[in-house]
Amino acid sequence: MATRRISSLISRSLSSAPSALFLSHESCVYGYSHSIREAKTQDGEGTFTGKTFPTLDPRTGEVIAHVAEGDAEDIDRAVVAARQAFDEGPWPKMTAYERSRILLRFADLVEKHSDELAALETWDNGKPHEQAAKAEIPMFARLFHYYAGWADKIHGLTVPADGNYHHQILHEPIGVAGQIIPWNFPLVMFAWKVGPALATGNTIVLKSAEQTPLTALYAAKLLHEAGLPPGVLNVVSGYGPTAGAALASHMDVDKLAFTGSTETGKIVLEMAAKSNLKPVTLELGGKSPFIVCEDADVDKAVELAHFALFFNQGQCCCAGSRTFVHEKIYDEFLEKAKARAIRRTVGDPFKRGIEQGPQIDLEQFDKILRYIRSGIESNATLECGGERLGSNGYFIQPTVFSNVQDDMLIAQDEIFGPVQSILKFKDLKEVISRANKTRYGLAAGVFTQNIDTANTLSRALRVGTVWINCFDVFDAAIPFGGYKMSGQGRERGIYSLNNYLQVKAVVTPLKDSAWL
Repeated sequence: MATRRISSLISRSLSSAPSALFLSHESCVYGYSHSIREAKTQDGEGTFTGKTFPTLDPRTGEVIAHVAEGDAEDIDRAVVAARQAFDEGPWPKMTAYERSRILLRFADLVEKHSDELAALETWDNGKPHEQAAKAEIPMFARLFHYYAGWADKIHGLTVPADGNYHHQILHEPIGVAGQIIPWNFPLVMFAWKVGPALATGNTIVLKSAEQTPLTALYAAKLLHEAGLPPGVLNVVSGYGPTAGAALASHMDVDKLAFTGSTETGKIVLEMAAKSNLKPVTLELGGKSPFIVCEDADVDKAVELAHFALFFNQGQCCCAGSRTFVHEKIYDEFLEKAKARAIRRTVGDPFKRGIEQGPQIDLEQFDKILRYIRSGIESNATLECGGERLGSNGYFIQPTVFSNVQDDMLIAQDEIFGPVQSILKFKDLKEVISRANKTRYGLAAGVFTQNIDTANTLSRALRVGTVWINCFDVFDAAIPFGGYKMSGQGRERGIYSLNNYLQVKAVVTPLKDSAWL
């Protein structure tokens, strides 16, 4: 992608937003959605405490812009705006069809502004622009088209029961939803959270990741343009220990949805319980096994295992980070996996043909290098990579370890980086036991030509998703979530709608016992 076109897209995406969102990419970015600005200026209150924090370009470590740093006071203002919009605003009075039309208009605007969104996502996150433009922005729009279709199809039940009574079961919006999204897929995670919450008639306070605040603000601006009423969606940029903690513990938030690390998920869950016992959906970490069986086509298996781990710089909660290979094909697989990692193109994510950009920030960069050193010190064999690439930005060489043992940190912990661990196994019984011997249970991959083997493994693996001869295949209608310490609840599909609904029973006596 030409440098001049990149600069033009970024400048256009920042300058086209209202002043409440972006002043310019040379000065600062204010971290509220337009909806809060309008809702709160009606009574003269401010929406921004005045503090800012920098968002950085992972390619260079340089400042892109300064963003409003929301704190507990800002979260409280946002919750008040969301509560007012839910209790008194036009949103709950709209028909489901009208809500659907707003979401459809927004999805159309996403497609219209796809160039700007993809450029911002790459600039703020560091992921390859081709990945953002060809996969993630289309998925972002698709998710909102999907949830728009659900808005007028959510209904209750009439239940025949004993006695002269009419029994109804109603599904009602839960109220004010607090949402905290991560930095690895900012727009897709925005859609996973915001789409079902709006389709079911709720209002929202969303805290974006401090590393990647820009696209959430731009998306909020487009939702306002699509007709979303003031106060319905309130985006606050800020840090987890301040803004995130305030949202999780707020007494007037009715529901919390969080995506992030397992360690932070525990803290969020505790805060929600100690405040008002708000229900919590958690999509947390993973250490997914990718199992290559004896009958596998080795070349195809190598390519898929490579994708399963290295996609998005390895910054994927469901990454196939434990590659189990049958002992009969292990040596051949290892040599080809090493060669594929060496061929992987790493560099400026705006350039065509780049497969891997920088890691998100210095903290993550240093963490990954510590895990690589741990693997070496544990006597795993470093086949390739293992070092920083270049002198600027947060680039890490694609790294492959062999002779990895189950008790090593690189086989136990979620590294969240471009580090592939290749382990050897003898038979299905052994690999099932080892694959399940982890605190995580988010996903797994299986590569085999035998349908019986595929069925055996898919039923035996204690994970939320099993991909057979594929990996990272996502669809708006298919639920996603984990077993064990990978979270609770499911996102996407009809299951995500249930996260934002309350169930109410209504019982009415009947005068005529023969009435049906």
